[in-house]
Amino acid sequence: MATKEGWQGRFFEDFEVGDVYQHPLGRTVTTTDNIWFTLLTQNTAPIHFDHHYAAQTEFGKPLVDSTFTLALVTGQSVADISQNVFANLGWDEVRLPNPVFEGDTIYSQSEVLEKRESQSRPNVGIVTVHTTGYNQNGKIVITFKRIIMVYKRGQAPKIPRLLPEDKPIVKPGA
Repeated sequence: MATKEGWQGRFFEDFEVGDVYQHPLGRTVTTTDNIWFTLLTQNTAPIHFDHHYAAQTEFGKPLVDSTFTLALVTGQSVADISQNVFANLGWDEVRLPNPVFEGDTIYSQSEVLEKRESQSRPNVGIVTVHTTGYNQNGKIVITFKRIIMVYKRGQAPKIPRLLPEDKPIVKPGA
């Protein structure tokens, strides 16, 4: 039986301007997600955690904390964009054209806008992507540009791959 290596993420050489990556996982936002994230970040706006208060707004229900949306969509992009990141250099032009509500499922995709060699580090390159997050109805809820420094192939630290102890396989009924 052959052991197959799992997905290792993209390296600088793998990015091509114009490529679009549809990130594989959607995520349904729960009330707990919204309340915990709001409390963890000390956001005291009641629109995020007070259902009675939020019912009196034009939305009629709590809004998901927008920084949760940014974190979620960034996280969704990691497997495709920054699995081999050296450094996150920043987010620009963050826009939130539509609200996210508890119970919404968020999906995302990223387009490669630019790539260039690093002038200061020969082992990495710089990649700029435009990421779009959208809900279960296809309505865009967030867009942003993200700039990362990503390792070149063969330059990233090695992830230790430990193997289980060598033990005989016991067959059922034996």
